[in-house]
Amino acid sequence: MHMLNLGILAHVDAGKTSLTERLLHSAGVIDEIGSVDDGSTRTDTLALERQRGITIKSAVVSFPLDGVTVNLIDTPGHPDFIAEVERVLGVLDGVVLVISAVEGVQAQTRVLMRTLRRLRIPTLLFVNKIDRRGAGHEEVLRGISARLTPAIVPMGTTTGLGTRAARFVPGPGPAAALDVLADHDDTLLSAYVEDTVTDALLHRALVAQTREALVHPVYFGSAATGAGVDALLTGIETLLPPADGDADGPVSATVFKVERGPAGEKAAYARMFSGTLRTRDRIPCGTDGTERRVTGISVFAHGTDTPADAVVAGQIARLTGLGDIRIGDALGAPRKGYEQVFAPPTLETVVVPGPEVNRGALHLALTRLAEQDPLIGLRHDERRHETSVSLYGEVQKEVLQATLADEYGLDVTFRETTPLCVERVVGTGQAAEFIKKDENPFLATVGLRVDPAPAGSGVAFRLEVELGAMPYAFFKAVEDTVRETLDQGLHGWRVTDCVVTMTHSGYWPRQSHAHQGFDKSMSSTGADFRGLTPLVLVEALRRAGTRVHEPMHRFRVEAPADTLGALLPVLAGLAAVPETTRNRQDVCVLEGTVPAARVHALGQRLPGLTRGEGELESAFAHYAPVAHGTVPERPRTDHNPLNRKEYLLNVTRRVGG
Repeated sequence: MHMLNLGILAHVDAGKTSLTERLLHSAGVIDEIGSVDDGSTRTDTLALERQRGITIKSAVVSFPLDGVTVNLIDTPGHPDFIAEVERVLGVLDGVVLVISAVEGVQAQTRVLMRTLRRLRIPTLLFVNKIDRRGAGHEEVLRGISARLTPAIVPMGTTTGLGTRAARFVPGPGPAAALDVLADHDDTLLSAYVEDTVTDALLHRALVAQTREALVHPVYFGSAATGAGVDALLTGIETLLPPADGDADGPVSATVFKVERGPAGEKAAYARMFSGTLRTRDRIPCGTDGTERRVTGISVFAHGTDTPADAVVAGQIARLTGLGDIRIGDALGAPRKGYEQVFAPPTLETVVVPGPEVNRGALHLALTRLAEQDPLIGLRHDERRHETSVSLYGEVQKEVLQATLADEYGLDVTFRETTPLCVERVVGTGQAAEFIKKDENPFLATVGLRVDPAPAGSGVAFRLEVELGAMPYAFFKAVEDTVRETLDQGLHGWRVTDCVVTMTHSGYWPRQSHAHQGFDKSMSSTGADFRGLTPLVLVEALRRAGTRVHEPMHRFRVEAPADTLGALLPVLAGLAAVPETTRNRQDVCVLEGTVPAARVHALGQRLPGLTRGEGELESAFAHYAPVAHGTVPERPRTDHNPLNRKEYLLNVTRRVGG
């Protein structure tokens, strides 16, 4: 039987989890459909998910179709939990993107569809809630074509819209989208010109182009009543590509989820792309290739996971015994690197423990939560005894607070959320320190030059000295320390988009005396290079100069045209810059940029300014130089190489100087 790993994606409240329940019921996996409002769904298993009625963590369930076993992954719809969606995308064979027939295309729908098209993931569209008052058909199709993609194939029509009797009527499907299909198929185009198009030819073109993510079939229905779900199941089975992979090939898998059980045991969810993995096998894991033994395997079938002796290519498994495994790690033969497809978090807040909270317990809890969500970036300040976390938004902060309280019994609050800025190099700067010169206490010579690089290029490390000039371990120590030091620039923010070149190197070879051991006082070690590199690098940064950039979001506001006069002064007060304004009958559409720190405030102000009719969508766009007010500074958490005396006092003590 073929396997299919299917993702269900949507804007929050489009009915994604309800559709998952209906699919499981239609496939005979569950006897009774769970309710999001009642907290009885199969995939929302966390207490917090049941309380809030939203999906926070991705969940895997399985159901059989006639010739396919479907592993279905339900993902969060709220943009604050986009990281959960990101790590799932790399293990999917296909996607059902759910759209509300009432609200139509929404902000998160557009973000998701852009990503699915860029990654070329085969996608079916399911327009849900046709039984709700206000549901549309033609206007929703027009919205999809205009705001998502014109490459759509409507797979039928609807009757009784807006009533419990609403139904989806399949057909004519491909025939209605002949022009769209012929754009990508010369054979079909020739048949079209010669008037020899057949249903079989159309169907073959639809299957091929859907599997290549060139076109996207559109189904309508209702997860609440079951309308259109059978047609969608047929589309899932016949139009989406089955999982491929050679069960006899080398083991290759990717971890997309990590969780801990009640006793603290760690389990990894992995998609097998090749080979067969058995219990008690030893398998290379992660970037360092450390071998670990698999102690338990569960595979998914009939709505739950069941113990198994092995997992084969195409399947998803829950694995135990892999120690400090992390999300994104490869098992066995590595695949293409784990790709960040959505923007990183742009906000940060400090966790404030309550009076009775043990700081050690809080640190452990936050570390475990960061294991399950790598984009919760933890930043510990040992001097101030503070921990900061990076976030996507205020809802994520509320969920983090509730999780710490419910799962770990820790009462915390948070300081005001602040933007997570970056520093970019302005010019070129160079510095060097030499062994036993100018009060250099380290047995190392390091010279570094810092140059700016194009936005988005990250950090590159290069050599202008011969690789054989000293042991490779010393070069590696310099490079690793450069990257670590750049986490905190002259203003305390991460330095990005630059090239760091090593211009000078030198060391003292290993020395020993007759009948005695190694003489550290006359021999360079990796600690010397790790200790000296921050001093040289920050001096090069000083000479180059850095500028703080804040995250900017691109926003789109749709509101009644007569509210424009009230909107514009508020946008100006929030440092938003409208770039385009369009009027469509009695509606105005404004698009522009706004600082990420002001997006939440804009969302709060908008309903009152627009009689509750305004719609806001925003997404990270770029970083821009801070243009207003004082340059934001971020407290340092390292040994502060900006202050040489303080730094040497701490570091030389650590390395035994």
